[in-house]
Amino acid sequence: MSFRLKISADHDGRRIDKVLRAIFPNVPLSAIMRALRKGEVILDSKRARDPDIHVAGGQELYVPWDMEKEAITAEKAGEKSGRGRKLLDVPYMYKDDAVCIINKPADLLVQPDVNGGDSVITRVWAMFGKGVQGFAPAAVHRLDRNTTGALAVAMSGGALRELELLFKERRIQKIYLAIVAGNAPESGDIKASLLKDEDNNFVSVDPEGKPSHTRFKKISNGDGFSVVSVELLTGRTHQARVHLAHAGIPILGDQKYGRLSVNREVQKFGIKRPLLHAWKIIFPDKISDKLLSAVAGKCFTAPPPEDMQRFFNNIL
Repeated sequence: MSFRLKISADHDGRRIDKVLRAIFPNVPLSAIMRALRKGEVILDSKRARDPDIHVAGGQELYVPWDMEKEAITAEKAGEKSGRGRKLLDVPYMYKDDAVCIINKPADLLVQPDVNGGDSVITRVWAMFGKGVQGFAPAAVHRLDRNTTGALAVAMSGGALRELELLFKERRIQKIYLAIVAGNAPESGDIKASLLKDEDNNFVSVDPEGKPSHTRFKKISNGDGFSVVSVELLTGRTHQARVHLAHAGIPILGDQKYGRLSVNREVQKFGIKRPLLHAWKIIFPDKISDKLLSAVAGKCFTAPPPEDMQRFFNNIL
């Protein structure tokens, strides 16, 4: 069966692929993209084949899958995987009608990788509800599965568009905290292009890659280790991890880009992930959109998680 609905004002101006993912979160991305390529998605009586098409509130959208069937399929998938329907809450530092600032724990995806899977977003939906034909809360940026800390989630379509613009214009600062091997310099400015191997999910410094820019400052250091704050001026996959390793100060616990001998040494402290934490999100003083006026000029700081605190207590 198929499904037909009208685009709500929350989705006005958004790309059609993002709208489809928001309205039908239980439909795999591969199925959405396939339906677009085959011309099975229809917008105002015209086949929408390009995922970059921008929709408008009030337009009629037709899709080749059934809303109720997909919801039942997702529920069964969750039960089969042993997850069930009950999800844990996710801690958050701030929430209003426009934005929620999550304090993301380790070993948790931002988006579900399977129908009914556990993630920040599915937990947010369980806590605060999600739209069926309207807007479902959506993450504005991404953190790796094992990166902890501050994550912005948009609670309305208008807030999502404004937040995406603020991030694109680099008006929102994201400051990370990392524990690295060695005595780090007092500060550093790393400009090195990064190339991603999609098949192996591995990123390397390569002149053929995308321009990437990272700054860091040393906060303190101990016996062979340093604590640094990191600002990502571009948003590439694994950027902080690769850039710091490239600078000779790899992140402790990073099995992919780190130093094997150092990682073995810190395992006795229970370190099982790269010690990288999204520490602060800082909003600009002036935000034109009234939806986000409450967070203008505010800095949200996520306390470092237990594994990093434990490392501080034992080493530094």
